[in-house]
Amino acid sequence: MKMTQKLVVVFAAALALLAATSCAKLEARDHLNKGVQAYKNAKYELAIDHFQQSVALDPTLINARLYLATAYAQQYIPGADTPDNNKYAEQAIEQYKIVLDKDPKNINSIKGIAYLYLQMKKFDLAKDFYKKASNADPNDPEPYYSVAVIDWTQTYQPRQEERAKLGMKPDDSLPAKDKKVCAALREKNMPDVEEGIDNLNKALQLRPDYDDAMAYMNLMYRERADIQCDDKEARTADLKTADDWVDKTLAIKKAKAEKQPGAGGIVMDQPK
Repeated sequence: MKMTQKLVVVFAAALALLAATSCAKLEARDHLNKGVQAYKNAKYELAIDHFQQSVALDPTLINARLYLATAYAQQYIPGADTPDNNKYAEQAIEQYKIVLDKDPKNINSIKGIAYLYLQMKKFDLAKDFYKKASNADPNDPEPYYSVAVIDWTQTYQPRQEERAKLGMKPDDSLPAKDKKVCAALREKNMPDVEEGIDNLNKALQLRPDYDDAMAYMNLMYRERADIQCDDKEARTADLKTADDWVDKTLAIKKAKAEKQPGAGGIVMDQPK
C-alpha cells in the first residue's frame, strides 16, 4: 500500500512538472510572437525584451534565439567603435553561436556572424564564417563574393600604404618604383588575390549577371597587375582583363536598367 502511495506521489509530481513545462513553452511562444510584432514595428528594445523572456522560458526555441540575435544586430551601427555599440554585435554573435551549437548548418546564423565580423573589421573571422556558409550552401553566390571582397580589402590597403610611403602617384608603376617592395607585396598579397579571383569566378558561375562580382573582378585583376613585378607581359594581360571586366559590368548594369519598368519610355502593343 505504501508503495502504491509513493507511485501516486511520483506520478502526480511528474504531471505537475509536465504541466509547468508546457505552460512555460506556451508563454515562451507568446513572448516570441509579441517580440516579432514589436520587431516589425521597429520597436527593437521591446522586441529584445520579449525575445529574452522567450529564450529564458524555453531555451530550446531556436526561432526565438534567431530573432534575438537579429534584433541585437539591428541595433548595431557599423563603423561606430564604442563599447555599447560593439556589445550589440557581440550579443548577436553569442546568440547565433548558441543556435549553431544546436544546428551546426543553420545558414542564417553562419551568415549573420560573418556579416557582423565583417562590419567590425575582424576580417579573418568574417572570412572563416563566409567559407563555412559556402560549405553549408555551395549554391549561394554571396558568400563567395564576400570572401573576395575581404581578400581585396586585405590586399588593397597594404599596397596603398606602401605606395604612399614611396610617394607614388596613382598612375605610377610599383615594380618600376621599387622592385624589393613589389616582391615583398607579391609574396604577401598574391595568395589572397588568387583566392579572391577564384571565389568571384565561383560566384559568377552561380549568378552570371552578378554585376557587383564583376566590378570586384576588375579590382582584383588590378591588384594582381601591380604585383606582377618584373613580368611586364603578365601585368599588361591583367590590366587588359581588368578593363574587360569594366566593360562587362557596364553592359550588365545597362541591360538590367533597360529591364526596369518604364525604362524604355515607349511601350508597344497596349490594349485599346
